[in-house]
Amino acid sequence: MSEHTPVLVVGAGLAGLSTAAFLGLHGTPSLVVERHPSTSTHPKARGQQHDVMEALGYVGLADAMVDASPRDRGFCLRIAESASGPVFREIMQDTFLPLDHLTPARSADASQASAERLLVDRARELGAEIRFATTLESFEQDESGVRAVLSDTTGTHVVHADYLVAADGHRSPVRERLGIGTHGRGSLWHAVLWVVRADLAPVVGDRQVLYNLQNPRLSGGMGFLVSTDHPDQFVVGVGYDPERETLADFPEERALEQVRLVIGTPEVEVEVLEADTTTAGMHVADRFSLGRVHLVGDAAHTMPPQGGLGGNLALLDGFYLAWKLAAVLRGEAGPGLLDSHDAERRPVGELIAENQYKNAIARSMPHLRRPDDTPPIEDPGLLLFGYRHNGAVVAEPGDAGELLEDPTAPTGRPGSRAPHVRLTGPDGELSTIDLFGREFVLLTESESWASAAERLATELGVRLRAHLLGRELTGDWTGKYGVTSDGAVLVRPDRFIAWRSRGAGSPADLEKALRTVLDR
Repeated sequence: MSEHTPVLVVGAGLAGLSTAAFLGLHGTPSLVVERHPSTSTHPKARGQQHDVMEALGYVGLADAMVDASPRDRGFCLRIAESASGPVFREIMQDTFLPLDHLTPARSADASQASAERLLVDRARELGAEIRFATTLESFEQDESGVRAVLSDTTGTHVVHADYLVAADGHRSPVRERLGIGTHGRGSLWHAVLWVVRADLAPVVGDRQVLYNLQNPRLSGGMGFLVSTDHPDQFVVGVGYDPERETLADFPEERALEQVRLVIGTPEVEVEVLEADTTTAGMHVADRFSLGRVHLVGDAAHTMPPQGGLGGNLALLDGFYLAWKLAAVLRGEAGPGLLDSHDAERRPVGELIAENQYKNAIARSMPHLRRPDDTPPIEDPGLLLFGYRHNGAVVAEPGDAGELLEDPTAPTGRPGSRAPHVRLTGPDGELSTIDLFGREFVLLTESESWASAAERLATELGVRLRAHLLGRELTGDWTGKYGVTSDGAVLVRPDRFIAWRSRGAGSPADLEKALRTVLDR
């Protein structure tokens, strides 16, 4: 006996759960299967940047992520010899600037374990079914869908899905079975990890900390120390050579020696709770889509942790893919819309992964620097809000399709993120960003454009809403969007500009734009 689901998501990490939650936001149920018995219980990535928090706000999780963040604990990111010093550079003070000129969202510092638990609950509330201890044994696809064989404690089951989303990690059996290769800088660093319990308040205070360490006395010459959700627990890592060593070569005595070198205080009392190994590298899939299968998260891109955007990128992969899958499944869009997943997300994945490689070299592995290496981008506004999506948009004449533009000087070009503009309404102040996330939006001050949008929404069966600015919602928005008061801007559900008319135009122009973007 078999069952059917519109979307089968393989993997219940950040990317898979994000995909399921945002599919639910758009009214599309999904089945998520995860081979592990639960979400992550180990200290992993933490932190949700402002662009992610914008997206999470649309599914009602932004405040929950803030609440799940450690309270009253500042954050410190340093390059040092040890946690006790000397400190070579304090990254947060050097490069992280307030971003309220670009977004109404604030950042959060929830751990991956906390974030996944919140996403599971919300995805289920929005209609997703999530099965743990369930493995994808095999799958095959054709023009009509995907046939998957799943196994759990009760046996094997067949599921038919219209689409499959591979969120199954950096080794990604789905990607392997599709024969999709990877490219990038390769493996950079192999590390032994320990979760330790220690009172480090005299060293780090009461802050959340991340130290990238350069010290020839450490195994491999480098290491790190990072906080967890528990003030007295930390993750410590040092380098090792997997061709000559295994975890067994780090017995308790050597482990404690290395941990104390990382801390920089030999007499500190330390208890080792867990030990493991990991590999940091930079790999990007050669393609993010093949037929009815789409890659997200670590299945699509892995990168060194320096820069902290890997988990954020995984969450956003789900956000950007879900509305497209939902639109195709509802019949609002043709299947060609899904071709834009690779066209839009692979360049961004390559950009972020390469930048974090450069961060790793600068912060932890200067010996690997090459003469032609350029410095990393350290402007968070540019990385979070400056990339463009050159796929499901109506490009304007003369647009060369650049991947980046300065978000502090927005152009309003199709393919760029819709700029944050403060508006005033009957219920107080809000942002243009608050208007997006669920449907196509037409921003205009023109009655004729608004009427055209309302008519086309009905005729084409498209979720499209016009906001007639200058009436109930007022604000100086036209300059940042590059239009006059007679113009109009079509914004996709993911906040990216799909098309614009700089001035007055014809309803036929809007219809053509919608049909182009939606592959109709």
